[in-house]
Amino acid sequence: MKRLSKAVYPTAEYPETILQIGEGNFMRGFINWHIQKLNDCTDFKGRAVVVPPRKGSVNALNEQNGLYTLCIQGFHDQKEMNERMIIQSISRGISTYTDYEAFLHVAENPDLRFVFSNTTEAGLVLRKEDRLEDRPQASFPGKLTAFLYHRFKAFSGDEKKGLIILPCELIEHNGDRLKEYVIAMAAEWDLPHAFVTWLKKANTFCNTLVDRIVPGFSKDAAEVVQKEEGYIDELLVTAEYYHLFVIEAPAFVQKELPFQEAGLNVLFVEDIGPYRMSKVRILNGAHTAMVPIAYSCGLETVKEAVDDEHVGPFIRNMLEEEVLPGLKLPEDELLLYTQSVWDRFCNPYVKHQLLDIALNGISKFRARILSSLMDYVELKKQLPVKLVFSLSSLIYFYRESADQVKDDETVMTVMKEACEDENLSYESITDRLLSNEQLWGMNVTDIEGLSQAVAEQLAFIYEHGMRAAVHRILHHQFESQGEKA
Repeated sequence: MKRLSKAVYPTAEYPETILQIGEGNFMRGFINWHIQKLNDCTDFKGRAVVVPPRKGSVNALNEQNGLYTLCIQGFHDQKEMNERMIIQSISRGISTYTDYEAFLHVAENPDLRFVFSNTTEAGLVLRKEDRLEDRPQASFPGKLTAFLYHRFKAFSGDEKKGLIILPCELIEHNGDRLKEYVIAMAAEWDLPHAFVTWLKKANTFCNTLVDRIVPGFSKDAAEVVQKEEGYIDELLVTAEYYHLFVIEAPAFVQKELPFQEAGLNVLFVEDIGPYRMSKVRILNGAHTAMVPIAYSCGLETVKEAVDDEHVGPFIRNMLEEEVLPGLKLPEDELLLYTQSVWDRFCNPYVKHQLLDIALNGISKFRARILSSLMDYVELKKQLPVKLVFSLSSLIYFYRESADQVKDDETVMTVMKEACEDENLSYESITDRLLSNEQLWGMNVTDIEGLSQAVAEQLAFIYEHGMRAAVHRILHHQFESQGEKA
């Protein structure tokens, strides 16, 4: 049986108008689907050149000529939705680690207009060790700075050749942050002042918020496609029906990206803040808190977790009791959104593997949960027991499931060094980890009572097991909800 490719499914040769940094499931189930919808429903007519942000092969993508099947399953207006389509909005993949010159050559394309990225929270960082001469730069901002500088030179600083840049990393003010880092890299490399001026005047960095659950490859769905369509697809992606894309940008960006004309749930807004905080803390926060707890209870998917008699109520109570109080939207709106998130978690068609969410768990906790924990402490003058437990469980997960953990090398080294001495007490381990500002962006032991509470919970997990520890929290079988959790 043939593998999906242009030989099986001929496609239109639209120009490469997009540089896409990130080739993972989410980008292919969200951004590339949006582009496909633009091509189908408007006169947009563009495709993306895809570049993995880290070392990774693009062979499979290129062998399928950028084509793959997207299966959308879920419910909309209480109606079951089951759609299948071949996404044709990727032209090719380029690895900066094997063909850096091809990456730079894309910058010389006069048709190029947009940059989309998702390198996870761990990818959008300033790494001053990067150099312009590196092939490639290690960081995403480093690669983008080199790319933009090459474009600046290729078009002699023509302001009409600037780009619209939409990072999709779940970081507050992601567009502003990326712009700041690119300008910082330009200064670090002592690039011409004219380039920095061009960066600021000719390019538009947009803050964004993305929301869709994209579990990725499904063996069952792939077998159905193979049987019904007659081709093999190693890049198939599954996604839920729900989607939301919020973009904080000037009016002209909406004209150039007419998502709403394609019937997509895309909002162009003046202030993305309220949307972002609710989504990141509720949906993404629930995911990040859920993973170490549910996986350590022997569960494998999000649906199994929310259906579980202990894990499900724990996560739901954590959201309603400890996350929502720190949000600045009306309570009824927050409860409705929380219920919609829960309904999405319960989608029987979406088999969202917990280990897929576990990637870069430390930086995700920092971005998604730590702020909720701190807001609760400020508001209630006591520790949020369930959020603290999610931190304790994360440390346990990194210690006991290290072979399943995928994170930045620096993070893994710090975790290993803190945990490898078996003679250390739980208090010593938590003090060492929580005081590491490299992990959390602050000394977390400054939160009164937190280190002691985490150590106590960690000791209980080791002595009695994760499920017993969750049961204990649910039934308030601990000393207090104050400084000792």
